[in-house]
Amino acid sequence: MDQLQIDHLSHSSSGRSSDFSVSMDSDGDGDSDGDRVVPSSGNTDRNSSGDSTQDGSSVGRELVSCSTKPTELGKSRQSLALHHLLPNIFNEKVSSRKKLRWLKRVATVKDDGTVQMEVPEGIQPESFHFETGVLDDEAVDDEPLDTANVSFIPPLQIVMLIVGTRGDVQPFVAIGKRLQEHGHRVRLATHANFKDFVLSTGLEFFPLGGDAKVLADYMVKNKGFLPSGPSEIHAQRNHLKDIIFSLLPACQDDDPESKIPFKADAIIANPPAYGHTQVAEALKLPLHVFFTMPWTPTSDFPHPLAHVKHQIGYRLSYNIVDTLIWLGIRDIINSFRKKKLKLRRISYLSGHYNSLSEVPYGYIWSPHLIPKPKDWGSKIDVVGFCFLDLASNYQPPSSLVEWIEAGERPIYIGFGSLPVEQPEEMTQIIVEALEITGRRGIISKGWGGLGSLAEPKDFVYVLDNCPHDWLFPRCMAVVHHGGAGTTAAGLKAAPYSCFFSVQQQLCQSSVISNFGASVCMDGDLVPRLSQLLNFHLKS
Repeated sequence: MDQLQIDHLSHSSSGRSSDFSVSMDSDGDGDSDGDRVVPSSGNTDRNSSGDSTQDGSSVGRELVSCSTKPTELGKSRQSLALHHLLPNIFNEKVSSRKKLRWLKRVATVKDDGTVQMEVPEGIQPESFHFETGVLDDEAVDDEPLDTANVSFIPPLQIVMLIVGTRGDVQPFVAIGKRLQEHGHRVRLATHANFKDFVLSTGLEFFPLGGDAKVLADYMVKNKGFLPSGPSEIHAQRNHLKDIIFSLLPACQDDDPESKIPFKADAIIANPPAYGHTQVAEALKLPLHVFFTMPWTPTSDFPHPLAHVKHQIGYRLSYNIVDTLIWLGIRDIINSFRKKKLKLRRISYLSGHYNSLSEVPYGYIWSPHLIPKPKDWGSKIDVVGFCFLDLASNYQPPSSLVEWIEAGERPIYIGFGSLPVEQPEEMTQIIVEALEITGRRGIISKGWGGLGSLAEPKDFVYVLDNCPHDWLFPRCMAVVHHGGAGTTAAGLKAAPYSCFFSVQQQLCQSSVISNFGASVCMDGDLVPRLSQLLNFHLKS
């Protein structure tokens, strides 16, 4: 059993942060419940009690749980740690103990699950290749594809391994339908929550493990994929294990209902599937990765789960977040490789669990909003938003049509698949803001359960479900959570957008704000939302 031994970094009664030590054996097959984190003898936090062992995904939390204002000495140590960490983070000749020591000095996992990075002044703004750490200051030439030399591709059986919420799944439905038009057989493997939606579009469906609602709730609490507290760790690891271990059947099992045989010829996946590269390796299949958020290192903007003040730390943020995620799921990946795929284990911090060389990446956003970075090569592209036509077959309820036509165009307010911790309070905030501005509003219930009113309001219509491409052109503005699909539909159809940024949408909401949208974060939401709506709708 692998054993990772780390002292808790929380302050003891002496006010001193403990150092940490690491001991590992060479098995690494993941047969245990995960890497274990325990205090070193003679250096235990005096305030701790009970069994100090925790699941392996707590490694990132223990690494960076102590956050203090950097002193001059601290900045010097951070600088030294960076100089060592950058070129050596995936060098297997460097011990894990050294890597973890360097890592804890440059990154802090915040209470919301995001990563705070501190890059000391004086670090030169070189770029580092993700896997090798080799310096590279020059832009990558993006050679255009010579379509004249592309040979005919016979009909393929393509599986799409997609993890996430409705906004993550819908763009791949659009991609799948286009592939069908070219004669390919497409199976969309995702959470059972979206079975009816996928089948209604004419694509084949296969269930992946995990519950999309559980995942959405976790991401709201943690603003991403890193746990913000010990109580989240065990449940999230089990959730990820269910997803990862369901990927192989999705590629080769018969259809669960029709029993028609299926054997994938190619794989399309998004990064949160985590085990997609392992399956592609085992089955020797081509893989193409798509995502709605940046996941490839670049010097143009930081990782969406990281907070970085200085541009010189942007590229490094991808290394740090990737490493923290890897620390938490390493044993699951190696167990999957050994038990299900019959592959050798991946070496600790090797950096290849989620990225095979030469795998093409496509990012699903408009290049007019976020252009392709110059340090992304020819196998990485920004492909634009993928819109799915749902409006043409939608039959709206007569009550909705009559309500819309009875007055001025309304404002849409909804948070999609994301849960809301206090839906009644949020509903009241929305209603008060509409009253203050004198506007009509459509409140979408979504998974958050909005719209519970003590008594009906003639200026409010509560909606269960409605395609955005039908509804948004009939609205004067959209107020939403900043999800990729809702953002795209809002920008395409409505003149004004206002974000309630609640998770990893911070990256794109800050960019979209440059194009006339507003971002409403923390604070007193009633006056802030009212002011934003009045400002935009009267301008």
